[in-house]
Amino acid sequence: MLRIGLFLATNIAILMLVSAVFQIFGLEQYLATQGVHTNLGALLLMCAVFGFAGSLISLFMSKWMAKRGTGTQIITEPTNADERWLLETVAELARKADIGMPEVGIFQAQQSNAFATGWNKNKALVAVSSGLFSRFNKDEIKAVLAHEIGHVANGDMITLTLIQGVVNTFVMFFARIIGSFIDKAVFKNDRPGIGYFVTVMVLQVVLGILASTIVLAFSRWREYRADAAGAHLATRGAMIGALQKLQAETQAQVPSEMPDTMVALSISGGWKKHASKLFMSHPPLEARIEALRRGV
Repeated sequence: MLRIGLFLATNIAILMLVSAVFQIFGLEQYLATQGVHTNLGALLLMCAVFGFAGSLISLFMSKWMAKRGTGTQIITEPTNADERWLLETVAELARKADIGMPEVGIFQAQQSNAFATGWNKNKALVAVSSGLFSRFNKDEIKAVLAHEIGHVANGDMITLTLIQGVVNTFVMFFARIIGSFIDKAVFKNDRPGIGYFVTVMVLQVVLGILASTIVLAFSRWREYRADAAGAHLATRGAMIGALQKLQAETQAQVPSEMPDTMVALSISGGWKKHASKLFMSHPPLEARIEALRRGV
């Protein structure tokens, strides 16, 4: 099963919903009568509007979906020394990275993991699993938190939104171009009919999955940058130590307890089988450790 992350899953759902709404309310037929489907510039503009809308909706919903998907409990007032240390550590790292204080939370999971998300680097969310908090030492936890703060400071979610918006645009555009050709050549329709609608829906899923390799390539690259940020904000040794502990869990084939839609946002993708490295949201941990050792 391809675990292609929160962003991709939400975007495909939005694109499918847009296509369904277009068909139900006859918008495809109306646009065809207005010449949009024969005017490639107008069609591209329409696809860009809806394509970027889908990625922006995903971005603005990211914190809400992350909290819901993981059951993260936000720490507003610390109830013990560990929670107080966690808040103070995140505050220290946020100051070093020159970003606003994120929301901080803990989610219940035996697997060691953490994630960061949010539409604004000054209003982000950083959360760690209870498993990571109980098994990692404080230097390693700080390094993991620094890694997540690195994602926020680097603006990874905004960049991902722009990349996904471009991908959405061309998925919608080419699905409609190919769908129109098939509808006319095979079904002999002058205006979009059922053949066009079905073809577009299928193509949006297929092209969306293929185009996801671009998004996932960025996802893998940003992990290296976040690791470097973690080494800078904490220490290189602690960052390597944290990744080695995560590697031990994956070598033991401990399955990820993160929801499929959250895997791309986590520090570790967990152990899972992939049909291809092209569909991995994270680089192999051994490659990340080696990059840190080389100082990349």
